[in-house]
Amino acid sequence: MQIGFIFYMETTRAEIIATGLVQGVGFRYYVARQAEKLGLIGYTKNLYSGEILTVVEGPRYLVEEIYNLIKIGPSYADVKNASIKWCEPKNEFTKFEIRF
Repeated sequence: MQIGFIFYMETTRAEIIATGLVQGVGFRYYVARQAEKLGLIGYTKNLYSGEILTVVEGPRYLVEEIYNLIKIGPSYADVKNASIKWCEPKNEFTKFEIRF
């Protein structure tokens, strides 16, 4: 039982893509607020395709939590799909930021 808990707390990295009506509705600011509340590090930014990319590092259960929040989005957004790609952490971040 203890081994599973340690794995769950281990730092991981995820790249999350949200599609739908996600630009121009405060989505990046929503993601940044949620990530800061959860103590996650990384960034979120608009893509030219109209999607939002979020790269985040932290304990797996918190990354899963931000993923669930991204699937919902802020009130003016209409998230059609969100996908997650798990990666090895690179430990390159010190905070969470909005990139332009």
